Amino acid sequence: MVRAPAGGRLQSTSAITLVNVRSGLKFAKSPQWIRQKLLFLDIHDRCIKSADLDGAIQTVRALSYLPGSLSVFADGELVVGDAVRRKLYRWVLDSPKQMADLSNVAGFFLSASIVDNCGGMYVADVGFDFLNPLVDPVPNGVIVYISADGKSSVVAGGLFFPNGMIITADHKTLIVAETLGHRLTAFAIEDDGSLKDRRVWAQLQDDVKPEGICPDREGAVWVAGAGQRALRVNEDGEIDQQVMCKRSVFATALGGPKRRHLFLCTSDSNDPVITRQSPGATIDIAEVETPGSGIP
Repeated sequence: MVRAPAGGRLQSTSAITLVNVRSGLKFAKSPQWIRQKLLFLDIHDRCIKSADLDGAIQTVRALSYLPGSLSVFADGELVVGDAVRRKLYRWVLDSPKQMADLSNVAGFFLSASIVDNCGGMYVADVGFDFLNPLVDPVPNGVIVYISADGKSSVVAGGLFFPNGMIITADHKTLIVAETLGHRLTAFAIEDDGSLKDRRVWAQLQDDVKPEGICPDREGAVWVAGAGQRALRVNEDGEIDQQVMCKRSVFATALGGPKRRHLFLCTSDSNDPVITRQSPGATIDIAEVETPGSGIP
């Protein structure tokens, strides 16, 4: 179910495929528009890749570990999270240097990260071993903040699979998608990077498991995790637009010359075995009215 605007009509459009299944893409995550290209992780190909508006795809970095997060600092340096070992690597002059070891504060699996405007960084840990089908999910996820001087601390806990994260354009609010909580949760950002005033930004229907998200200029958030569609969600949970795809949508990003292109990372499956053996992933695209804003 989708909760449409009261007294209004849900606007629906269809995406077109930018990068098709013949590209060999296995499972795209953490998309962001950087230097006129879409930068993203291909998790199960263990690579950082890029795509342009013509659909040309390139491998930017090959990785020796399963990546769980990707962020870009203001100077253009990339930070990639080793999902399983819970370590972050910053690429300096084409060489990876360990930036942080979070294994003592994040106990399971890194899922997302985002850089703030002070040179610090938020990193999410899902809170349980979701790769093990015998383990029951628990609301035990955390967000770790790494300050510009390298100090790490847990700034939020008790999250039910924290996944995509965004920071609003005024740099005052962090919003995280709690995938198994079916909600977007917001925090006020303090000057030292700590988080306070936790609140539910939008409670979604049970058939929506929010994953990769991105903000637009009007304060709405595009949300993946609703099957074969991306939803434009307002702060009260009202949904006024949807973009339809042929496959399930797992992440979103706003980019392009005017930041009005909505990029959608899609796949037939998110099962690691299936995506490696029979990849069915694409990057789709749709033009929207309201441009992107905030981070990423």
